[in-house]
Amino acid sequence: MKQRAERQGHPGEPRLPAACAVVVACALYAALPSKLIVGPRFVVPVLEMLLFVPLVAVNPRRMVRQNRLLRRMSIALVLVIAVTNTVALVLVLHGLFTGQAGEGKQLLLAAGQVWLTNIIIFGLAFWELDRGGPVHRTQARGRDLPVADFRFPQDEDHDAIAEVAARSSWKSGWTPGFVDYLYVSITNSSAFSPTDTMPLSVRAKLLMATESVSALVLSVLVISRGVSLLK
Repeated sequence: MKQRAERQGHPGEPRLPAACAVVVACALYAALPSKLIVGPRFVVPVLEMLLFVPLVAVNPRRMVRQNRLLRRMSIALVLVIAVTNTVALVLVLHGLFTGQAGEGKQLLLAAGQVWLTNIIIFGLAFWELDRGGPVHRTQARGRDLPVADFRFPQDEDHDAIAEVAARSSWKSGWTPGFVDYLYVSITNSSAFSPTDTMPLSVRAKLLMATESVSALVLSVLVISRGVSLLK
C-alpha cells in the first residue's frame, strides 16, 4: 500500500529522452547510403515525423495524457522505424554477399548506423509495452496498473541496505523510464542476453531474443565482413 500511495500525483515521465531517441533514429536512417534506402531518402523520416509530432504536441513535457488513438500512433511509430531498419539490414547483407556493398569503410559505417538504430528501436519497444506504456506506469492506480513485462533491480531492492533500499520502487515510488529501457536494450544488444533486468512475459522474451539475434548478425556477419574488406 505504501508503494501505491507514494505514486499518487506523479508528474509523469519526461518526454525529452524518448523524443531525442526518435529524432536520432530518423536522422540515422536519412544518413544511410542510397543503396540501403528504398524510395526517396526523406519519405520515411517525414512519415515518422507525421506520427511523432502529434504525440509530442499532446504530451510536450510530461507523459500524462493518453487515449486509444495516441497509443496506436505511438506503437505505429515504433513499427515504422523497426520495419525500415530491418529493410536496411537486409540490404546491407544483400550487398555484402553479392559484391555490391562498395567500400569497406562505408559498409562499416552503415552497419554501425543500423546497429545503433536497432538499440533505439528495442528501447522504444520495451518502453511502450512494459506495464501498459509510459503513461500507465505513472498514472494508473491499483488494479488498473498492467502486469510487468520486465523485472528491474529496483523492484526487489526494498530489503537491501538503507542507501540502496531508498531508491527501490517500494520505498521511493520509482518507476522505470525511457533511459532504463534504453539501457536494457544496450546491454542486451552487447551481451546477447539479459543482464540485470529480466524479461517476465512471453512478448518481452521474444523481443529480447530478436534483438540479440539481430545484434549477433550485425556483429559477426556484417562487421566482420566489413573489416575484411578493409584489408
